[in-house]
This record gives sequence, C-alpha cells and structure tokens, in this order.
Amino acid sequence: MKGFMLAGVSSNVGKTTVTMGILSALGQRGFDVVPFKSGPDYIDPMFHEFVTGTPSSNLDSWMIEKGYLRTLLAGRMKEKQNGVAVVEGAMGLFDGHSSGGEEGSAACLAKTLGFPVILIIDGRGMSTSAAALVQGYARFDPELNVAGVVINRLKSASHYLLLKKAIESRTGIPCVGWMPENENLALGSRHLGLIPADEISGLKKKVALASEFAQTYIDLDKILSLAEVKPDPGITDPFAFRADDYKDLTVAYAWDNAFNFYYTDTLGALKKLGVRLIPFSPLNNTELPDDIDALYLGGGFPEVFGKAFENNTMMRESIRNSLNAGLPCYAECGGLMVLTNYLEDKEGNRFEGVGFLDAETIMTERLQRFGYVTVDANIDGDHYQFRAHEFHHSRTILDDDIPRLFTVTKGKRNWTCGYTKANTIAGYPHFHAYSCPEWVFFLLDRAQAIKEGKKR
Repeated sequence: MKGFMLAGVSSNVGKTTVTMGILSALGQRGFDVVPFKSGPDYIDPMFHEFVTGTPSSNLDSWMIEKGYLRTLLAGRMKEKQNGVAVVEGAMGLFDGHSSGGEEGSAACLAKTLGFPVILIIDGRGMSTSAAALVQGYARFDPELNVAGVVINRLKSASHYLLLKKAIESRTGIPCVGWMPENENLALGSRHLGLIPADEISGLKKKVALASEFAQTYIDLDKILSLAEVKPDPGITDPFAFRADDYKDLTVAYAWDNAFNFYYTDTLGALKKLGVRLIPFSPLNNTELPDDIDALYLGGGFPEVFGKAFENNTMMRESIRNSLNAGLPCYAECGGLMVLTNYLEDKEGNRFEGVGFLDAETIMTERLQRFGYVTVDANIDGDHYQFRAHEFHHSRTILDDDIPRLFTVTKGKRNWTCGYTKANTIAGYPHFHAYSCPEWVFFLLDRAQAIKEGKKR
C-alpha cells in the first residue's frame, strides 16, 4: 500500500494548496487517490473532496483510539488496486492536544499509521536557515520518519536549488520539489479558517494551477518511492459489527452552505448501522422531509447566512413544530445556534432563529472556545464520556432553567452544555462517532424507542 502525510512546520505555510496540487496531479496520473485530514478540521476535507471526487476522512489521534484510526484507514483503502492514501496534517507537525504532548498531532497520527512525512516549509526569506529548520523537525522525534521536503512560495528555481543544497547537505533529507508563489492560488479566510470550497468562485482554476505546478515542480515519483507502507487492518469496526441494527430508522441531516460540518465517518457509521440518511437544506427547502425519525443539525456558518435562514419562515416553523412535538434531534454548534430565538452577527444584525430554545446567540470578535474537550454526558440514569472538539466565536445566552446534560472539561476548566428540551440535545462540542460508539448507540436506541412508543 502507498501512503504519506503532507505536514507543515506551522499553520499558514500553504499546506492546503500544496495538498490540492498533489492530490490532483496524482489523480491525473491514474492513481486512485484517497484523501484524509489529521485532526478535527471540517473545511480542508471539503477541498480534498472537491479535487478528488472522493470524501475525505478525519483521522484524529486524540479523539479516536489508535486501533480505530487504522481501521478507518484500512476500510477506505480496501480493494484500491492503485490506491494512494494522502493525509494532510493540521497546524504544525507536532501541535496537538496540549503543549509538550503528542496526542492529536499530525506527528502522532503519522507514527500510528506508519506513514512517512513530507514536510512543507515556506521558503521565503531563507537560505541556510531552511536546513536548520528541517533538521530541527527531523530530529525532534526519532520515531518519526520525515522522509522529504517540499518548499512552498518561492519566486525562482534558483532559490529552490539554493535551499535544496543547504537542506540536503546538512540533513540528508531529500527535497522533493517546490511550489511557486502565485497570488492566483490564494484561498480566502474567515473567522473559522478557510472559506469552504463551495463558496469559492474560480476554485477549479486554482486547482488546475496547483496541479500544473505540482506536476512541473514536484518529483511525484520520488514521493511515491518513499510512500510504501505496511497495511494494518486495525481492530473490529463497532458499526460494521452491528450492521443494519437500525435499518428501521430514518434520520434527516441539514446540508447546505450554512450547515455542512460533519465527519465523513460519522455519517458512514450511521449508514453501516442501516440508518437511512436524508439530506435537506434549511436555507432552501420549506419543510423537513416526510416520515423521519430523528434530526441531525450539524455545524457550519449559520451566522453568514442568517438573513436567508430568517426569510425561510416555513422551514423555521417546520423545525420548531417538529421538535416541540417530540422529534428526536441532535444539534452541534451551528445547529445549536439556530435553535435559539435570535442570532446576532458581528455587525450587530439580528436574525430570527427557530425559536425552540428560549435563548439568544451572539457572535463575538474573540474565540469563545477553541480546542479539544472531554464531555461527560449524564442522561436517563446513564453516563457517557467522549472526547470532542469546540471552535466557535459565539455565545449562547439562555435561561438557567433549561437543563444541561454535558459537563465539558478542558484542562482545569469545566462548564456545562448539552441543553435539552423535549427530545432534543443541543451543544457546542463536535462529536466523532468513533470517539465513543456507545454514545451513537444510545442516541439511536432513544430514537428507536420514541418511534416505537408512537406506534403503540
């Protein structure tokens, strides 16, 4: 099997642009390219899928136990005759759950999968210093295989050759190519990172240019020669083990420009269990799909599309009436935000929400929560604990009388979340199914019991 990781020395070195170029270039060579993302990022996988036409999986070495990480990789690569697994790292190579620890880092994931790392550096303004940078990263963890270097944002081949000579003579690590600095490759950003792929005009041209550069300036054959890895089947997939146990359940999930933060493998887990998934658009449809047994409201950018959501009065009423009638619902971050009465954006504009939770959501300039968290959920006399992630610029102001199911912990801090009303659970933490399969089974069992109770 062939696989490798593209990891940066830090954020903002152009990992996504380099990754898009290499994904596209390998695809044009006839390889069956399977993309992955290290960590909890939702937006980079959208770019991966845009380029390859294949969904990208998040492999998070803090939220998901190592055996499951190998299981997910093996499942995606199964029966790929000419497959290449390409993982894009997150932040810097060694940045993870906590300072000084490796869990959650791209480095930890690369070691878990046995993947070589192609290190991406920004070469602007450097000569011999580039060798010191690469040597530091290569020697930091002797168990990690930093197998090659791509130098990004250079203005000339002569600059690349200068850096290549310095790096290879001082470190022994081969430079496998470079990417020119070009303003036409720039990807726009907003408060949660890059603007999602579906919102970027001219993205096809950017991908085509990145692909052209990768084919011209990067030694893909060299990368592939370094990418031979030993397959590992992982451990038993808990969702495949219970295949079709929930084939009588139908779950609608929000999917459009405002709501699209879902983990590929969480939706995949539901499908393995036999759940029928129906996407719908809170922005464009006028009501929820018929004959559904539960609702899943994922995150996204509802504040950016607040006016369009407010204008869709019929959809807001459909959601509110269904939830008040007892339809089971699980809402994460953006999903929680729109269940409140109002959503106020950073400019002070207020938009009507669903009005199911007697609360208001206010966008803030500063991040309110950012990073990995541990969630303890106490419900119906049972206790579940799972690792999750929060990343939001909003505060939800609500009545203290609304019950909370979650105690959320980050380091020495903790707070409550997981607001519940009727059969709805809504909170800020983003959950990955393989972080705690038991929580998935609980939610589906609950929906199944409510459905059967209605039949009686």
